[in-house]
Amino acid sequence: MAQFKRFNPNDSIKPFDCGDSDLNGFLLEEDPSVSNARHHANELLAVTYVIEDETTNQTIAYFSLLNDKIERKITDNAVWNRLSREIPNIKRRKSQPAVKIGRLAVSSNYQGKGWGEKIISFLKQWFTEKNKTGCRYITVDALASKVGFYKKYGFNILVTPKEGDETVLMYYDLKKFIQPQR
Repeated sequence: MAQFKRFNPNDSIKPFDCGDSDLNGFLLEEDPSVSNARHHANELLAVTYVIEDETTNQTIAYFSLLNDKIERKITDNAVWNRLSREIPNIKRRKSQPAVKIGRLAVSSNYQGKGWGEKIISFLKQWFTEKNKTGCRYITVDALASKVGFYKKYGFNILVTPKEGDETVLMYYDLKKFIQPQR
């Protein structure tokens, strides 16, 4: 049975290994001087959520969220123009509100079983139906190797990556979720 809960810096974490030492360290590291889930929570920088398997006593996945914005000055012109056309003239600004997926990782034992898709679907629903602040977009600095995963779930490239970039800035327009294209 899976349990979804907000990460508490004082809680112990059930075993977790997604195969990426950086993503593992963010969740498992306990040193307060290291940028990790505990540090982010204590400094009010990001909120991390974990999904735990109570049967196996393991962490299935986790994700962290933080506030973000899509800014005109960093966005490719063609992308910005396309985004702007979707927003009424009176509401157009030099930036638009977003929520950022800071980290998203699924344990190796649970990869390929739909957990990534479940998390993305949950976030789309959560930020359209249960949203506590206004945000039009979900953004993510996707690892270059994960761009295909995010594209599969409707994310688009926001800024064309340069050669050698490890991450690709991507976005999803939540308005598309509540008003699907026909």
